[in-house]
Amino acid sequence: MKYQFTLLAIVIAAVVTSCGSKQEDKSKIETINIEKEKTMKKVLFVLTSHSDLGNTGEKTGFWIEEFAAPYYLLKDKGVEITIASPKGGQPPIDPKSAAPDAQTPATVRFNGDKETQEILANTVKLETVDQAGFDAVFYPGGHGPLWDLANDKNSIALIESFYKHNKPVAAVCHAPAVFKNTKGADGLPLVKDKKVTGFTNSEEAAVQLTDVVPFLVEDMLKENGGDYSKSDDWAVYAVEDGLLITGQNPASSELVAEKLWDQLNK
Repeated sequence: MKYQFTLLAIVIAAVVTSCGSKQEDKSKIETINIEKEKTMKKVLFVLTSHSDLGNTGEKTGFWIEEFAAPYYLLKDKGVEITIASPKGGQPPIDPKSAAPDAQTPATVRFNGDKETQEILANTVKLETVDQAGFDAVFYPGGHGPLWDLANDKNSIALIESFYKHNKPVAAVCHAPAVFKNTKGADGLPLVKDKKVTGFTNSEEAAVQLTDVVPFLVEDMLKENGGDYSKSDDWAVYAVEDGLLITGQNPASSELVAEKLWDQLNK
Protein backbone atom coordinates (compact mmCIF):
# COMPACT_ATOMS: atom_id res chain seq x y z
CA MET A 1 0.00 0.00 0.00
CA LYS A 2 2.83 2.35 0.89
CA TYR A 3 4.40 1.59 -2.50
CA GLN A 4 1.10 2.47 -4.27
CA PHE A 5 0.86 5.83 -2.45
CA THR A 6 4.47 6.62 -3.32
CA LEU A 7 3.87 5.76 -6.98
CA LEU A 8 0.71 7.89 -7.04
CA ALA A 9 2.59 10.82 -5.55
CA ILE A 10 5.28 10.51 -8.19
CA VAL A 11 2.66 10.46 -10.96
CA ILE A 12 0.85 13.50 -9.53
CA ALA A 13 4.11 15.38 -9.18
CA ALA A 14 5.02 14.52 -12.76
CA VAL A 15 1.64 15.70 -14.04
CA VAL A 16 1.84 18.95 -12.07
CA THR A 17 5.39 19.54 -13.28
CA SER A 18 4.36 18.78 -16.86
CA CYS A 19 1.36 21.13 -16.71
CA GLY A 20 3.49 23.82 -15.14
CA SER A 21 6.10 23.35 -17.82
CA LYS A 22 3.49 23.52 -20.58
CA GLN A 23 1.97 26.63 -19.03
CA GLU A 24 5.42 28.18 -18.77
CA ASP A 25 6.16 27.31 -22.42
CA LYS A 26 2.82 28.79 -23.46
CA SER A 27 3.59 32.00 -21.58
CA LYS A 28 7.00 32.20 -23.23
CA ILE A 29 5.44 31.76 -26.69
CA GLU A 30 2.84 34.44 -25.94
CA THR A 31 5.58 36.80 -24.76
CA ILE A 32 7.62 36.14 -27.90
CA ASN A 33 4.57 36.79 -30.08
CA ILE A 34 3.82 40.03 -28.26
CA GLU A 35 7.43 41.19 -28.64
CA LYS A 36 7.37 40.18 -32.31
CA GLU A 37 4.16 42.17 -32.79
CA LYS A 38 5.80 45.20 -31.19
CA THR A 39 8.91 45.03 -33.38
CA MET A 40 7.21 44.12 -36.66
CA LYS A 41 7.30 47.05 -39.05
CA LYS A 42 3.99 48.18 -40.55
CA VAL A 43 3.77 49.98 -43.86
CA LEU A 44 0.73 51.49 -45.54
CA PHE A 45 0.50 51.21 -49.34
CA VAL A 46 -1.80 53.75 -51.01
CA LEU A 47 -3.10 53.03 -54.51
CA THR A 48 -5.14 55.12 -56.93
CA SER A 49 -8.85 54.58 -57.54
CA HIS A 50 -8.83 56.49 -60.85
CA SER A 51 -9.28 54.42 -64.01
CA ASP A 52 -9.86 56.83 -66.93
CA LEU A 53 -6.89 58.06 -68.95
CA GLY A 54 -8.13 61.59 -69.47
CA ASN A 55 -10.51 61.88 -72.39
CA THR A 56 -8.77 59.23 -74.50
CA GLY A 57 -11.33 56.52 -73.83
CA GLU A 58 -8.47 54.33 -72.59
CA LYS A 59 -8.01 53.00 -69.09
CA THR A 60 -5.30 53.63 -66.51
CA GLY A 61 -4.77 52.93 -62.80
CA PHE A 62 -1.72 51.76 -60.88
CA TRP A 63 1.32 50.12 -62.50
CA ILE A 64 1.70 46.49 -61.39
CA GLU A 65 5.51 46.49 -61.16
CA GLU A 66 5.51 49.58 -58.97
CA PHE A 67 3.23 47.83 -56.51
CA ALA A 68 4.51 44.26 -56.74
CA ALA A 69 8.28 44.80 -56.47
CA PRO A 70 8.13 46.95 -53.30
CA TYR A 71 5.32 44.83 -51.84
CA TYR A 72 7.25 41.57 -52.08
CA LEU A 73 10.58 43.07 -51.06
CA LEU A 74 9.04 44.37 -47.84
CA LYS A 75 6.74 41.41 -47.23
CA ASP A 76 9.63 38.96 -47.55
CA LYS A 77 11.44 40.91 -44.84
CA GLY A 78 8.54 40.43 -42.45
CA VAL A 79 6.85 43.80 -42.90
CA GLU A 80 3.10 43.89 -42.28
CA ILE A 81 1.45 45.70 -45.19
CA THR A 82 -1.98 47.30 -45.37
CA ILE A 83 -3.32 48.52 -48.71
CA ALA A 84 -5.65 51.50 -49.00
CA SER A 85 -7.24 53.48 -51.83
CA PRO A 86 -9.61 56.46 -51.99
CA LYS A 87 -12.66 54.34 -52.85
CA GLY A 88 -11.61 51.09 -51.21
CA GLY A 89 -12.11 47.70 -52.84
CA GLN A 90 -10.33 46.74 -56.06
CA PRO A 91 -8.10 49.54 -57.36
CA PRO A 92 -7.83 49.75 -61.17
CA ILE A 93 -4.77 48.21 -62.80
CA ASP A 94 -3.27 49.98 -65.79
CA PRO A 95 -3.81 47.42 -68.58
CA LYS A 96 -0.51 48.37 -70.20
CA SER A 97 1.33 47.23 -67.08
CA ALA A 98 0.05 43.71 -67.74
CA ALA A 99 1.54 43.64 -71.25
CA PRO A 100 4.25 41.03 -71.97
CA ASP A 101 7.00 43.65 -72.30
CA ALA A 102 6.17 45.06 -68.85
CA GLN A 103 6.68 41.80 -66.99
CA THR A 104 9.34 41.39 -64.30
CA PRO A 105 9.97 38.65 -61.72
CA ALA A 106 7.77 40.59 -59.28
CA THR A 107 4.83 40.86 -61.70
CA VAL A 108 5.13 37.18 -62.59
CA ARG A 109 4.98 36.35 -58.89
CA PHE A 110 1.97 38.62 -58.46
CA ASN A 111 0.14 37.03 -61.39
CA GLY A 112 0.31 33.66 -59.66
CA ASP A 113 -0.33 34.96 -56.14
CA LYS A 114 -4.03 34.50 -55.44
CA GLU A 115 -3.66 35.51 -51.79
CA THR A 116 -2.20 38.93 -52.61
CA GLN A 117 -4.72 39.41 -55.40
CA GLU A 118 -7.51 38.80 -52.89
CA ILE A 119 -6.01 41.33 -50.46
CA LEU A 120 -5.71 43.82 -53.32
CA ALA A 121 -9.35 43.32 -54.24
CA ASN A 122 -10.34 44.48 -50.76
CA THR A 123 -8.30 47.60 -50.09
CA VAL A 124 -9.50 49.69 -47.17
CA LYS A 125 -10.88 53.17 -47.71
CA LEU A 126 -8.21 55.83 -47.37
CA GLU A 127 -10.39 57.97 -45.12
CA THR A 128 -10.39 55.21 -42.48
CA VAL A 129 -6.62 54.96 -41.97
CA ASP A 130 -4.34 56.97 -39.73
CA GLN A 131 -0.57 57.28 -39.58
CA ALA A 132 -0.62 56.21 -35.93
CA GLY A 133 -0.95 52.58 -36.93
CA PHE A 134 2.02 52.55 -39.32
CA ASP A 135 5.75 53.15 -39.50
CA ALA A 136 5.81 54.46 -43.09
CA VAL A 137 3.68 55.04 -46.18
CA PHE A 138 4.43 54.04 -49.77
CA TYR A 139 2.75 55.28 -52.96
CA PRO A 140 3.11 53.14 -56.12
CA GLY A 141 2.63 54.99 -59.39
CA GLY A 142 0.77 54.59 -62.63
CA HIS A 143 -1.00 57.55 -64.23
CA GLY A 144 -4.04 57.27 -61.94
CA PRO A 145 -2.59 59.30 -59.02
CA LEU A 146 -2.32 62.38 -61.26
CA TRP A 147 -6.10 62.63 -61.24
CA ASP A 148 -7.15 61.53 -57.76
CA LEU A 149 -4.38 61.23 -55.14
CA ALA A 150 -2.74 64.51 -56.15
CA ASN A 151 -5.86 66.33 -54.95
CA ASP A 152 -7.31 63.88 -52.42
CA LYS A 153 -7.76 65.65 -49.07
CA ASN A 154 -7.33 62.41 -47.11
CA SER A 155 -4.09 61.58 -48.89
CA ILE A 156 -2.75 65.11 -48.41
CA ALA A 157 -3.55 65.06 -44.69
CA LEU A 158 -2.09 61.58 -44.31
CA ILE A 159 1.24 62.49 -45.92
CA GLU A 160 1.53 65.64 -43.86
CA SER A 161 0.78 63.65 -40.70
CA PHE A 162 3.35 60.94 -41.50
CA TYR A 163 5.97 63.61 -42.10
CA LYS A 164 5.04 65.57 -38.97
CA HIS A 165 5.42 62.40 -36.89
CA ASN A 166 8.88 61.69 -38.31
CA LYS A 167 7.83 58.72 -40.46
CA PRO A 168 9.12 57.99 -44.00
CA VAL A 169 7.03 58.85 -47.06
CA ALA A 170 7.98 57.08 -50.30
CA ALA A 171 6.63 57.40 -53.86
CA VAL A 172 7.73 56.15 -57.26
CA CYS A 173 7.29 57.19 -60.91
CA HIS A 174 4.00 59.15 -61.24
CA ALA A 175 3.22 58.78 -57.55
CA PRO A 176 5.30 61.83 -56.52
CA ALA A 177 2.24 63.60 -57.93
CA VAL A 178 0.89 63.18 -54.39
CA PHE A 179 3.20 66.02 -53.32
CA LYS A 180 1.39 68.54 -55.51
CA ASN A 181 -0.64 69.98 -52.64
CA THR A 182 1.14 68.75 -49.51
CA LYS A 183 2.61 71.31 -47.12
CA GLY A 184 5.24 71.27 -44.44
CA ALA A 185 4.84 72.68 -40.93
CA ASP A 186 5.95 76.05 -42.32
CA GLY A 187 3.04 76.11 -44.77
CA LEU A 188 5.35 75.81 -47.77
CA PRO A 189 5.27 72.92 -50.25
CA LEU A 190 6.56 69.78 -48.56
CA VAL A 191 9.13 69.16 -51.30
CA LYS A 192 10.56 72.69 -51.24
CA ASP A 193 14.37 72.58 -51.14
CA LYS A 194 14.33 68.79 -50.84
CA LYS A 195 15.94 66.33 -53.22
CA VAL A 196 13.24 64.64 -55.27
CA THR A 197 12.69 62.78 -58.51
CA GLY A 198 9.77 61.37 -60.45
CA PHE A 199 8.63 60.49 -63.96
CA THR A 200 10.49 62.78 -66.34
CA ASN A 201 9.04 65.04 -69.02
CA SER A 202 10.96 63.10 -71.64
CA GLU A 203 9.61 59.77 -70.39
CA GLU A 204 6.08 61.20 -70.53
CA ALA A 205 6.75 62.34 -74.09
CA ALA A 206 8.04 58.87 -74.94
CA VAL A 207 4.70 57.30 -73.95
CA GLN A 208 2.90 60.08 -75.85
CA LEU A 209 0.82 61.32 -72.93
CA THR A 210 2.24 64.81 -72.43
CA ASP A 211 -0.97 66.43 -73.68
CA VAL A 212 -3.23 63.95 -71.88
CA VAL A 213 -2.09 64.13 -68.27
CA PRO A 214 -3.37 67.00 -66.07
CA PHE A 215 0.22 68.00 -65.22
CA LEU A 216 3.78 66.78 -65.64
CA VAL A 217 5.37 65.34 -62.51
CA GLU A 218 8.81 66.83 -63.25
CA ASP A 219 7.40 70.32 -63.82
CA MET A 220 5.21 70.19 -60.73
CA LEU A 221 8.05 69.14 -58.43
CA LYS A 222 10.21 71.96 -59.75
CA GLU A 223 7.38 74.50 -59.44
CA ASN A 224 6.91 73.44 -55.80
CA GLY A 225 10.56 74.25 -55.15
CA GLY A 226 11.86 70.70 -55.13
CA ASP A 227 15.53 70.06 -55.88
CA TYR A 228 14.61 67.81 -58.81
CA SER A 229 17.14 65.48 -60.42
CA LYS A 230 16.92 62.58 -62.84
CA SER A 231 18.92 59.96 -64.68
CA ASP A 232 18.58 58.70 -68.25
CA ASP A 233 15.10 57.76 -69.37
CA TRP A 234 14.04 54.37 -67.96
CA ALA A 235 17.23 54.04 -65.87
CA VAL A 236 17.06 52.97 -62.22
CA TYR A 237 17.18 56.13 -60.12
CA ALA A 238 15.94 57.09 -56.66
CA VAL A 239 16.80 59.85 -54.21
CA GLU A 240 16.39 60.25 -50.50
CA ASP A 241 16.17 63.46 -48.51
CA GLY A 242 15.37 62.96 -44.88
CA LEU A 243 11.99 61.27 -44.66
CA LEU A 244 11.21 61.68 -48.38
CA ILE A 245 12.12 58.86 -50.77
CA THR A 246 11.25 59.15 -54.47
CA GLY A 247 11.94 57.06 -57.56
CA GLN A 248 12.00 58.08 -61.22
CA ASN A 249 10.16 55.29 -63.05
CA PRO A 250 8.93 51.66 -62.84
CA ALA A 251 12.49 50.33 -62.95
CA SER A 252 13.22 52.30 -59.77
CA SER A 253 10.44 50.83 -57.63
CA GLU A 254 12.55 48.17 -55.91
CA LEU A 255 15.34 50.65 -55.14
CA VAL A 256 12.81 52.95 -53.48
CA ALA A 257 11.59 50.03 -51.36
CA GLU A 258 15.18 49.19 -50.39
CA LYS A 259 15.76 52.76 -49.26
CA LEU A 260 12.48 52.66 -47.31
CA TRP A 261 13.52 49.42 -45.62
CA ASP A 262 16.83 50.98 -44.62
CA GLN A 263 14.99 53.95 -43.12
CA LEU A 264 12.72 51.66 -41.14
CA ASN A 265 15.74 50.02 -39.57
CA LYS A 266 17.76 53.09 -38.64
